[in-house]
Amino acid sequence: MNKKTKELAELSVPRLMLKFFVPAFIGVFINALYNIVDRVFIGQGVGSMALSGVSATFPVMLIVMGFGMLIGIGAGVLVSINLGKHNMHKAEKVLGSSFLLMLLVSVLITIIGMSIKGPMLRLFGATAETSKYANDYLNIILAGTVFQVVGFSLNNIIRAEGNARIAMFSMIISAGTNMILNPIFIFGFGWGVKGSALATVISMILLTVWVLAHFRGINSVVKLKLENIRFDHKILFEILAIGMAPFVMQIANSFVQGLINTKLIAFGGDLAVGAMGIVNSVATMIVMAIVAINMASQPIISFNYGAGSFGRVKDTLRISIISASVIAVLSFLLVEAFPESIVKLFNSSDKGLMSFGREGLQMALMALPLVGFQVVAGNFFQSMGKARIAVLLTLLRQVIILIPLLFILPNFLGLHGIWLAMPISDTCSAIIVVFFLVNQWKKLTRLSFSFRI
Repeated sequence: MNKKTKELAELSVPRLMLKFFVPAFIGVFINALYNIVDRVFIGQGVGSMALSGVSATFPVMLIVMGFGMLIGIGAGVLVSINLGKHNMHKAEKVLGSSFLLMLLVSVLITIIGMSIKGPMLRLFGATAETSKYANDYLNIILAGTVFQVVGFSLNNIIRAEGNARIAMFSMIISAGTNMILNPIFIFGFGWGVKGSALATVISMILLTVWVLAHFRGINSVVKLKLENIRFDHKILFEILAIGMAPFVMQIANSFVQGLINTKLIAFGGDLAVGAMGIVNSVATMIVMAIVAINMASQPIISFNYGAGSFGRVKDTLRISIISASVIAVLSFLLVEAFPESIVKLFNSSDKGLMSFGREGLQMALMALPLVGFQVVAGNFFQSMGKARIAVLLTLLRQVIILIPLLFILPNFLGLHGIWLAMPISDTCSAIIVVFFLVNQWKKLTRLSFSFRI
């Protein structure tokens, strides 16, 4: 047992969570700035219509990220579980098979995305006034898909093997490059939304180079070996089964965002879509902080579940729920208290956007205190390889409850109905998630007792 796996097995759970959370939080916080930095500079430097156009590409980017999560999280969990079982050979085979899958999926996404981008953007809310901005931005993003998928996926496996600090530096290098290049390309060179997209792709290229160098270097626990870069059908099935929950969530969320955008066009116009872009940016920052808790807990849960240390799994879940709930409540208070200041970060001159943005933030995020433990729950079941439950809990908030509300409420409440559909969905799904968590907690208690006997 090497140093990294020994820590996962023996270091106290609170210390281990803190050790993994700090670099994970720094990494995801900086990573969340990718889209937010793009929108801030585009909104301030190009205008509100450009912001609305780029907001229409958000569902497409969620789809790309979904594929990265499908492979990266699925492979990461599988690597952690096999490290817990001391099966290094299979862990390295998982890395090799997943890398080849990343390349294949990236090429397919680029080809399909380029061929259907026009109808896709119209479906997701691009109008005659905003489609040029959306198209200019998306062309460059799709061309860099392979770097986004490979970089994100491999970085998740770095975290899963216990190298949280290296995963953090990956995101600092990448997102830092994006933040530096964005103002240079938009304001300095006058390239507008194309410059913002180009800055994003260049930063993804650096991320990919960095993570590939890691898996060929001395600091990696598992190595990317040439003989393992081949498809193993059994391993691929396991990767896809485990990664299906976050993948389905992202894909479903993409189409739900598209539905929301079309409803916003109908009941509020282009500026309402721009306001939704601001709401999404703020929600992303908050959820990413909770995702950092999931990133810290995933290798601990997966490793110890594979090793049969169910008491440590329960400790990790408890700490994760408490931490996520604190973040959600504090974020809710901040958003409700300063909505106008938040909107001004993205655009300080358009009064219409200010009105829509303030209303959207205050109403759409009303149930934010209930979101933290739900995000943790999906990761918890996924980390133990319980893909079907993770998929169900993930879809509750984002699809099963939300979509019917989006079709019903606007007919009675107009634009307010669109904003209110989100907190109502969060509240209803929270009740169901609690039932699943309590039931699984009892199962882990029984398993822990049986394992000791």
